[in-house]
Amino acid sequence: MKNSAFILVLFMLILNSSCGTKKQLMTLKPEPSEASPLVYEHSPSFINIPISVKLKDIENQTNALLKGLIYEDNTIEDDDIEIKIWKLAPITIKNDENSKGNKIKITLPLKAKIKYRVGTSTLGMNLYKTNEFNLNGVVTLTSDLGLTNWQLKSKTDLKSLEWVESPSMVVFGKNVPVTYLINPAITIFKSKIEKSIDTSIEESMDFKPNVLSAIEKLTEPFKMSDDYESWLRIVPIEIYATDAKLEKDNVLLQMGMKCQMETIIGQQPKSKFDAGKIVLKPVIKMPNHVTSNIIAISTYEDASKIMTKNFNGQEFSSGSKKIVVQKVNIWHKNASMVIALDVVGSVNGTIYLSGIPKYDEQKREIYFEQLEYVLDTKNKLISTANWLAKGLILKRIQESCRYSIQPNIDEGRQTILSYLNNYSPMPGVFVNGKMDAFEFEKIQLTNNAILAFMKINGQISVTVNGLE
Repeated sequence: MKNSAFILVLFMLILNSSCGTKKQLMTLKPEPSEASPLVYEHSPSFINIPISVKLKDIENQTNALLKGLIYEDNTIEDDDIEIKIWKLAPITIKNDENSKGNKIKITLPLKAKIKYRVGTSTLGMNLYKTNEFNLNGVVTLTSDLGLTNWQLKSKTDLKSLEWVESPSMVVFGKNVPVTYLINPAITIFKSKIEKSIDTSIEESMDFKPNVLSAIEKLTEPFKMSDDYESWLRIVPIEIYATDAKLEKDNVLLQMGMKCQMETIIGQQPKSKFDAGKIVLKPVIKMPNHVTSNIIAISTYEDASKIMTKNFNGQEFSSGSKKIVVQKVNIWHKNASMVIALDVVGSVNGTIYLSGIPKYDEQKREIYFEQLEYVLDTKNKLISTANWLAKGLILKRIQESCRYSIQPNIDEGRQTILSYLNNYSPMPGVFVNGKMDAFEFEKIQLTNNAILAFMKINGQISVTVNGLE
């Protein structure tokens, strides 16, 4: 009897012990799937490209092109006058403040060599007397400025010609002023001087090479993040330009670029710049807003660590049964997220959940909608730990499956702002701008990160100062 009682007690202890053994959950891991390469395009943006050119720059360029002999008439037989005109000293170009509109005042010191003949030809005899004058004078011109096909155009008008001294010659023993003879010659070379001024300004003020070089630099894809291999690429669509305006000692040209800003994840993309396809379109008013995107990039590794902290110290229970989440891992699978919870307690093992990531704009957090147990996990729970499969436990778990991406947003925003603070892609070209409030656009998944796209409105200006 004693032996029988001992065996019965031992049997009960073993039974109670086996009944209290924690269940080991053997679930199948949902393997990650490949995400296609990401290229995200959004609404066209407008970037201001104000070009400021000092009149001194125009003056220097004009003097470099217009020098030496600027007019020559070597035929005296047709009108009894032979003229050569040289630029005697540097041209000066200033704002013509006394006139209305975009007018500049051009002063051209010149030297004239003039041959004038008097006499007649009769009975086969040439009875001519030729006199030669070397004169100094100053030509004053005014010019209207405009912009045509990338070039600063001028329409110059010769207003006056003042001789330093009045020329004279001896005719039949008398000293006779001949200004009245020479000044009509102005009408002969007037158009020539005007054209030479206009041509030199046109040739020196061709903005196309400068503007296209600046745009080409701006459209080279630049890396926004080394850690996540994210790139920003600007693709020009059209270039707009208002007419040139004269403001004090500067010629101002308002240009703008309509473009698309693309965000590419992965290896460095190629530039889409094609100078041959860019057309300059005249407009009255320039749009100045830019719509851009920043990416809040959260790697699955970082997100897993944050979510693991969320579960720290929490117990999920039903009656006397409970579990504690020790570690969280997440990854991408078929446009959804898999959340793996390593649990200990009444059940040991890994629970796999599947959900669609969403963004909470108020809290700026990623959370998971339609969170469900993966099918294999659900089947295992129903057969071994049905209490854990119930919706109440899942709802409590779902509350901890979220994390803030505010630090990622701030990082992305600061990256863009660093390119808007007097950034200079090439000498004489400066990028400045500001960004306003942003709004959430979409979430996209890659093989190693969750990407939250934020649309930002703001202004960007690319200033081109001076000419080289």
